[in-house]
Amino acid sequence: MSSVQLFPHFGPQRSHTSSSFSYTPNLSAASRNFSLRMSSLTTRHSSLASVAPLEAILFDIDGTLADSDPIHYYAFREMLQDEGFNEGAPITEEFFIKSISGKHNDELCHVLFPDWDLERAQNFFIDKEAMFRRLVAEDMRPMAGLDKLIKWVEDHGLRRAAVTNAPRSNADLMISLLGLDEFFELVVIGSECARVKPFPDPYLKALQELGISSDHTFVFEDSVSGIKAGVAAGMPVVGLATRNPESFLFGAGATMVINDFTDSNLWAALEESIFPTFTGS
Repeated sequence: MSSVQLFPHFGPQRSHTSSSFSYTPNLSAASRNFSLRMSSLTTRHSSLASVAPLEAILFDIDGTLADSDPIHYYAFREMLQDEGFNEGAPITEEFFIKSISGKHNDELCHVLFPDWDLERAQNFFIDKEAMFRRLVAEDMRPMAGLDKLIKWVEDHGLRRAAVTNAPRSNADLMISLLGLDEFFELVVIGSECARVKPFPDPYLKALQELGISSDHTFVFEDSVSGIKAGVAAGMPVVGLATRNPESFLFGAGATMVINDFTDSNLWAALEESIFPTFTGS
């Protein structure tokens, strides 16, 4: 098998079974390379004043709290090649972005394996998610500026929840690896709702269970489907351009798009959401 160009520091040693790998990863460098190739990132400043006074922030997990999509890409690439997908040729980053990223596994069963029976397809995704968890435990770095944002949220006493289409086992592991077990009041899993993102159900469930209003809440998301879900639930969404071109994120309805949580325009908007400007008559 050819080397994995996306992850030049990976050296997968393959056993006789497709699910057994050993790795020496340097995922942080690979994540940066992956993100930079996906789009030209320029930030546009938009206001979050519409939610003032801000009461809560809802966070996606994958690609938002950490740039984990390169790990998903690698797992899909290896396992699909094992199955002879695309006549055995490895999938490209472009295919991953267009056809896989942001979609729920139930949907991907039909997208990737229209001729497979459902049980076989579901077992593929069970194995893929297990491989992802093994990889992500090796080297997952938080999104730049996350620590500063977490402290700001706590200092201002804001309510918060994580809302994701990821399986609960993935979500719980990533939150734990990031040291955020005590930060989130609630973790909403898309598959535990009536409908997953891009439908608003997961975000509506978070609002309901926290007892908060969409009028004073906004969302951090990195995918088109997640942004559509947040907007459909009645909230402004700040998009993170960790992999998707900013034009895709704005097209899905993002209020503003940032590269990461260090963005100066984000911090100006956050302060505006807490301390709105009043105009006299």
